[in-house]
Amino acid sequence: MERPGRLLLLSELCVRSVAFDVSLSRSLLTWKRQASSPVYRPFRPSVNRVVPVSEIISVREEQRMNGSGRKDDCSWKKIKGGDGSDCRQAFTVLYVERCRQHHWRCAEVTFTCPDGVLCQTWVRRIREQLASISTRPRNLLVYINPYGGKRQGKRIYEQKVAPLFAQAGISTHVIVTDYANHARDHLKTEAELSKVDGVVSVGGDGMFSEIIHGLVWRTQIDNGVDLNCPDEDLSPCSLRIGIIPAGSTDCICFATVGTNDPVTSALHIIVGDSQPMDVCSVHHHNMFLRYSVSLLGYGFYGDMLTDSERKRWMGPARYDISGLKMFLTHHCYEGTVSYLPARDIIGTPRDAGRCQYGCTVCQHNGQIQSERAEKYKTNQDSECEYPMNTGSVVPVDIRSHVSVGVCVSADDGEWRTIRGKFLAINAASMSCACPRSPKGLSPAAHLADGTTDLILVRKCSRFNFLRHLLRHINKNDQFDLAFVEVHRVVRFRFTPRYCQSDSDLELDLLENGKRQIFSHICRDHPACGCTRTNSSWNCDGEILTHTAIDVRVHCRLIKLFARGIEEPQVFADLSNPCSLKGSDDVLEHLTREASRRHPDQMPEPPQLAPLDVKGADLL
Repeated sequence: MERPGRLLLLSELCVRSVAFDVSLSRSLLTWKRQASSPVYRPFRPSVNRVVPVSEIISVREEQRMNGSGRKDDCSWKKIKGGDGSDCRQAFTVLYVERCRQHHWRCAEVTFTCPDGVLCQTWVRRIREQLASISTRPRNLLVYINPYGGKRQGKRIYEQKVAPLFAQAGISTHVIVTDYANHARDHLKTEAELSKVDGVVSVGGDGMFSEIIHGLVWRTQIDNGVDLNCPDEDLSPCSLRIGIIPAGSTDCICFATVGTNDPVTSALHIIVGDSQPMDVCSVHHHNMFLRYSVSLLGYGFYGDMLTDSERKRWMGPARYDISGLKMFLTHHCYEGTVSYLPARDIIGTPRDAGRCQYGCTVCQHNGQIQSERAEKYKTNQDSECEYPMNTGSVVPVDIRSHVSVGVCVSADDGEWRTIRGKFLAINAASMSCACPRSPKGLSPAAHLADGTTDLILVRKCSRFNFLRHLLRHINKNDQFDLAFVEVHRVVRFRFTPRYCQSDSDLELDLLENGKRQIFSHICRDHPACGCTRTNSSWNCDGEILTHTAIDVRVHCRLIKLFARGIEEPQVFADLSNPCSLKGSDDVLEHLTREASRRHPDQMPEPPQLAPLDVKGADLL
């Protein structure tokens, strides 16, 4: 137990007619069953529960009518004293409880007090502690996409999320979007961001992308940043973004929380978690195209998205059909990839470790990338001239492969290039994990280290490409193949061999031209029209109309209402405190976990003067 001098309250209260020693400190709420309880059983494990104050949702006074005849089930209503006056002697604490597979749920416990004064003292003290947590949101701007996924966004919010926000005392302004990019346009011009503490997306990855573009655009315009210059350092957004999953894949939510459960995401918003995230800016020469936070895919994933857009009437099943079709088609594209490797970082794309809560790789690498943001500028003095043909370029053989455990490094401004034919070129700024692919495209990618994993899949047979795809859903290393290489980079550029004009490419994306199912006949003669010369880029589920792009990673540009995926043992220990030896072990465990918080995580509550053990409030 904690030292008495650090306690705010210590009382003997009852839970379901069982006596407990209940204590409240600045950081923990603890209740331990007394050994002298009338129902104590010597062979029964002692019940010790510990809840961090930061994970308490709310507290309320309960009431019960005396003489109602209703069974005492701890669902207290109103208690009347002998003189007929109200005597509130019970209060309920709602808190976060961890379940399996990274799920959170709202649990509650009701304490009964000997008198009403003590009950009101406990309620007041707990509310004071909750109010002292400044990172908790009080007002939220919520955007709901009623058409995403299975069209359940509005129902999910009203039935599962809104009641939790109401219990936590969070005010919301809800906007149901009417058309594509409605949320983006509203954030750009009309939203009063100074009156809210965060923005919530109810929908899929497309809805989240709309909010990202609107919020980042608004922030850069307010700070006078030129969005069309790829060498500009972007200003980080001050508002956090929450994600309530209601889409088809919900990749971003799965990679940052560990599950696609709306209740879990809502609880992360309520407790005020904060998880920084990198954002990639995509430019074509000196023209801004889009932002990306998860996947940039050219070749296989670009073709699959382009084909699936013609099959939207099929719903989520269109991705399976288009994926099979593109696999059989087996398109191969020729081009040049130039990249700037990350320097002096820890970790590689081949690591067995994953980005989790309190990730040391994100802390170390993110700090390095932030400090070197100025050094990664190229040709700043040439009025943002497109630098594809300038700078130091180190050629790399197309057959080269990054060795396991070796992190590529280069001097500032030293670019490396790879030319060849590719089935897929992917840039993963996060693991891109989802329920169908629990590992994701790049399992060791990190959320806030200022880098992206550039994955190049060179020309190979269908059988070998299938081997690579299957390794996304099993335990084998998808990069341990001769035709696959991966680099951790801070910036990269791609130029296709056969450049098309913008108008021609836009027409190609709109046309429903014929597609071959099997191999091309004239691979080296694209002019004959029997094969596609260029693919299109899949940017977080949106199609880019340009193939020659310049991509730069902006470290920790946004923040989410999340904390990263927690380690499995954290869930096991907290969901079953009785598995620990005693209350001291529980306290030691929670203290250890609190010390591992990310620097951008919720700060400790303000230091309050400890109460005297003999004081009136300490019972």
